[in-house]
Amino acid sequence: MRWTLKARPDQNQIDQLAKALKVDAVVAQLLLQRGVGNYDEAKKFFRPQLAHLHDPFLMKDMDLAVARIETAIENQENILVFGDYDVDGTTAVALVSSFLLQYYPNVATYIPDRYTEGYGISHQGIDFAEDNSFSLIIALDCGIKAVEKVAYAKKKGIDFIICDHHRPGAQLPNANAVLDPKREDCNYPYDELCGCGVGFKLIQALASRRGEHIDALIPYLDLVATAIGADIVPITGENRVLAHYGLQVINGNPRAGIRAIINQINKSALTITDVVFIIAPRINAAGRMEHGQFAVNLLTATDTEIAETIAKAIEQFNTDRRSLDQEITLEALGQIEQNKEEDRFTSVVYKDTWHKGVIGIVASRLTETYYRPTLVFTKSGNKLAASARSVKGFDVYHALEGCADCIEQFGGHKYAAGLTLLEEQYETFKVRFEQVVSESIDPNLLIPELTADVQIGFDQINPKLLRILQQFAPFGPGNMAPVFMSDHLTDTGYVKQVGENGAHLKVSLIQNGHGPFGGIGFNLGKKIDVVSNKKTFSALYTLEENEWQGNVSIQLKIKDLRE
Repeated sequence: MRWTLKARPDQNQIDQLAKALKVDAVVAQLLLQRGVGNYDEAKKFFRPQLAHLHDPFLMKDMDLAVARIETAIENQENILVFGDYDVDGTTAVALVSSFLLQYYPNVATYIPDRYTEGYGISHQGIDFAEDNSFSLIIALDCGIKAVEKVAYAKKKGIDFIICDHHRPGAQLPNANAVLDPKREDCNYPYDELCGCGVGFKLIQALASRRGEHIDALIPYLDLVATAIGADIVPITGENRVLAHYGLQVINGNPRAGIRAIINQINKSALTITDVVFIIAPRINAAGRMEHGQFAVNLLTATDTEIAETIAKAIEQFNTDRRSLDQEITLEALGQIEQNKEEDRFTSVVYKDTWHKGVIGIVASRLTETYYRPTLVFTKSGNKLAASARSVKGFDVYHALEGCADCIEQFGGHKYAAGLTLLEEQYETFKVRFEQVVSESIDPNLLIPELTADVQIGFDQINPKLLRILQQFAPFGPGNMAPVFMSDHLTDTGYVKQVGENGAHLKVSLIQNGHGPFGGIGFNLGKKIDVVSNKKTFSALYTLEENEWQGNVSIQLKIKDLRE
C-alpha cells in the first residue's frame, strides 16, 4: 500500500474557519479539504435542506420533457417507463412509474433482459411498445448513445424522452428531450447525478407544474439514496442532500419493498455503506440471476405480503449469485496464474460458460487481487460481452476509446464499463488494451493507495471530535469518512488475531501516554508482527463508536499498519 497524506490547507484559512465555526483546527482542516470554506457552506454541509436542490428546469430539455409528458396525459396516450436492469435503472423506473401512476393510469414499465436484449434501449423493447400501443417511452439510466434505436422508434411513431447520466457520444439521439447533465450544452449546476437522480429531477419538475411542494416527494428518496449508493456517484452537492433525506426515509418509513429487504437482513440504522453492501446487491441480483422486472415489482409493491414474497425470491437469487461469483472468480484467478501474466498492466480473461450476470463482480474481485485495469469476458449470443473495472486514477472508459476499432459497442464510466465484440476480435483487443494501458498509465497507480486526511495525535481524539465527524455523513466518493494518520504507536500487549483463520487484528493502542484506544483491523491479521512485542509503528484509521455490554467507547477502525 502507498500511503499519501493530503495537502494541508493554508494555516490562515484553517484558523479563520475554526474561529467562525467554533471548532478545533482538525475539523476546520477536514472541512476545507471537502471544499467547505466559510460559515454558510458549513451550514449547507452539516444541515442539508431540500431547499438546496436546484431548479430542475435549469437542465437542458427539461421544459420539453415536461411538455411532452403533459401532452401524453392530455391525449390519453400510453407511456412506457424503460430502464436498465441494474440498481440505478430499476430504482429509476420504480420512481418515475409510481409517481406518474399516482394521477395517470396508462403507464407501464419495461426492463430489458440482460441476456436476450443486453444493456440499454433494445429493438425488442421498442417492438413491445409498438405491439402494445405505447406512443411515448421514458428511458432512464440509458439511451444517451441510442441514436439508431431512437430513429427506429421514430419510424414507428414512438417518441422518446431520455434521462441519462452517462457520457454522450459525438451525436445525441433525435429524442423529444434528452436530459443528461453531462451534455456539453447543458449548464445544469451539478453534473454528478445518477440515472435515478435525473429521474428525480424529472418528477420534481412535473410536481412543481402541478403545484406540489417538494416535501411531497420525500417518500421517493429511499429509491434515490439506494441508487446513489449503488452507482458510487460522489456524495456531494445535490447527491448529498438526496442521500441525507433518502437515508432518513430508509431508516424511518421506507416503501414496502425496501422494508422487506431490511426485514430479511434484520439490521437497523442503515448507512450508505449498508445500502451499497446489503440493499444494492439484492436488488441487482434480480437482473443478474433472473430478470430486473422482479426488482421493479419489489420496489413498486404497496402490499406488504407481496413485497415479502418477492424479497424472499430475490434473497435466493442473491445467494445463488454469491455462489456463482465465488466459483467464477477462482476460475479467473487460475487463468491469470496459469498464463503467468503477473507482469502485465492489465487482466483480461474469458470463458464462454461464465454467467454474464456476475462478470462485473468478478472483474471487481480480480481488480482487488491484482490491482490493475481488468476485463472479464463471456459468450453472449453470437458475440462476447465483458465488464471492465479500473484502479483509482485510471480512466478505463478512455482506454476503451483507444481500442474502439476492435470493439462492437461500449459504454460506461471512468472506473466501470461494459462492451461487446466479435469472437474473432478478442485476441486483437486483448493485445491492444494491454498496449493502450501500458502506454498511458502511471505505474504508481498499480500500487493501491491509502490516503489520510490529516495527521493527529491521540491527545486530539475525544467524544466531541467523534460527534462532529458523525455529522460529516453520509459518506461516499467526494466525502469519504475522514482517515487519520498517527505515528509512534505501541500496543498495550493486548494484540491478537481474531476471526476465521486469524484474518483480523484486534489491538489496544497508546501514544505518548495518551489512550488506550481499542482498534480493529479487518484482513490485517498477517500484520501482527508489526504490532507485537511493544514495537513502535504507524497506523491509518477512521474513528467509530463501539458499544459493548452497554459501554460506549471510541474505536479505531484500522486501514493499514507499518513499522
